[in-house]
Amino acid sequence: MRYSEMLLPTTKETPSDAEVTSHQLMLRAGMIRKLAGGIYSYLPLGYRTIKKVEAIIREEMDRAGAQEIFMPAVQPSELWQESGRWQQYGKELLRLRDRHNRDYCIGPTHEEVVTDIVRNEIQTYRQLPKNLYQIQTKFRDEIRPRFGVMRSREFSMKDAYSFDADEEGAARSYERMFDAYERIFRRCGLSFRAVEADSGNIGGSYSHEFLVNAASGEDGMVYCLACDYAANTEKAETAKPKEGISSESEFLPLEEVHTPDIRSIEEVSAFIGVKPRDVVKTLIYVADGKTIAVLVRGDNEINETKVRNFLDASILEMALDEEIMAATGSPRGFAGPIGIKCPLYADYSLINMKNFVVGANREDYHLKNCNWGRDVTIDTFADFRMIADDDACPRCGGEIRFARGIEVGHVFKLGTKYSKAMNATYLDSDGKEKLMIMGCYGIGVARTAAAAIEQSHDEDGIIWPMAIAPFQVILTPVNMSDENLALTAEGIYEELRGQGIDVLYDDRDERAGVKFKDADLVGIPLRITIGAKRLAEGLVEVRKRATGEVSLLALAEVTDFVKEIVVRELDAFAGG
Repeated sequence: MRYSEMLLPTTKETPSDAEVTSHQLMLRAGMIRKLAGGIYSYLPLGYRTIKKVEAIIREEMDRAGAQEIFMPAVQPSELWQESGRWQQYGKELLRLRDRHNRDYCIGPTHEEVVTDIVRNEIQTYRQLPKNLYQIQTKFRDEIRPRFGVMRSREFSMKDAYSFDADEEGAARSYERMFDAYERIFRRCGLSFRAVEADSGNIGGSYSHEFLVNAASGEDGMVYCLACDYAANTEKAETAKPKEGISSESEFLPLEEVHTPDIRSIEEVSAFIGVKPRDVVKTLIYVADGKTIAVLVRGDNEINETKVRNFLDASILEMALDEEIMAATGSPRGFAGPIGIKCPLYADYSLINMKNFVVGANREDYHLKNCNWGRDVTIDTFADFRMIADDDACPRCGGEIRFARGIEVGHVFKLGTKYSKAMNATYLDSDGKEKLMIMGCYGIGVARTAAAAIEQSHDEDGIIWPMAIAPFQVILTPVNMSDENLALTAEGIYEELRGQGIDVLYDDRDERAGVKFKDADLVGIPLRITIGAKRLAEGLVEVRKRATGEVSLLALAEVTDFVKEIVVRELDAFAGG
């Protein structure tokens, strides 16, 4: 491709509304342009990278036995009402009506549509398993779209759906997709980690996120240095401690303390003279309309996802002031577990606590020396908190580490969530009707490209991995008015193209410095520079964008040298 013919509007200035590096560089490199909040157009350079990511995805999905289909973006409400998600999904679901006043939505995902296809086309176990995928536009009406294509409202996603006759088959389908995802992200040149994750509003019993390692990532993850345990911080488990034996002789007398207008853990612990870890927080929630209380240690943070999953609740919200008053008899900030009028759930970390501080369920008062059994009985102890730095690995007890990452893929074991709701059944070998077992598997296409930028860039611009770079080589004659340089560049350009090398020929009548700046900004892996001085010696310069390494080569060697580098780098990430 000739630069002079390409729509490639690079800019020097960093846009003021671009918060993260990938957003800044995609705008500066002329890859994307904003149309509306969270909605972007992809210009030629950006779309070339998107198509390369898609090509890798297609190759690996086909290799794993999935079949490509294409489903409508506009979906009838009836399917979503069948699954129960029409009411549950919330405001992120963009709803609309047609001229006949029928309700539709713009699909944020396609579980309902694909389940409808399969239930109408699959009758017996002989037709299973099936795995269907598409690469298609989705829309999720994010309340605050940000970070460019990392969290946009309209985006391209690869979504796949597996259908199996039994759990064993579903496990094999999940494993095949897991392996395919590892190959996809490895081929894209990414450093990533697969971590256990919560299934969220997609549903299902088991899932993994694929997180690209990046300090700018929105997602936190924790991993063990001694075993292969890894999870996002929302999912990360905390181990149940061994229960100690406490004698009532160790229990101090319960004591009421006047704490005027003192509500926070920090204020309470300082006023009473204890550490925050010696205070138990009583948090009042409403889960699917039912008031509950969850207790965690004062220095820990509650994990609402764990609470919601434990209760199997669709909606979990902090209680309103009047609901807190009804359950505790006191205003917000003084709730405690003694005499409370709702079920009590406590985090594992509280099991062996004694003589701790709690709210007194009385305004401006707390209680010292509260103890389990004597003063209060807990309905259930479970894992309800966020994992912390001083925790050990929940699997092996080893040392853990925290990191940040960007979610680029997610695989789910759905089980029968959708097949049961939508009656997707088959006849087994005995002629009995059974529910299909489902899985679903998503990859954010543009997020993958943006994550590559977040992971690999410098002060000059993007550093693309070879496999998803919009071009593999940029050819830069420093002076197009020099006929010898221009003719030499034309010859190299045609040779490279003849060898299947993806090359951008910078044939602009611009100063060399401008060309070099743009080449670094857009991040092409290899730059061939043709200058008058070197060319007089029969030499040209090949520079690697990632390392700055420069090689001087005879004209006859350039094409083979470049091709060898391109093939080697592509093969290095292809794997088995």
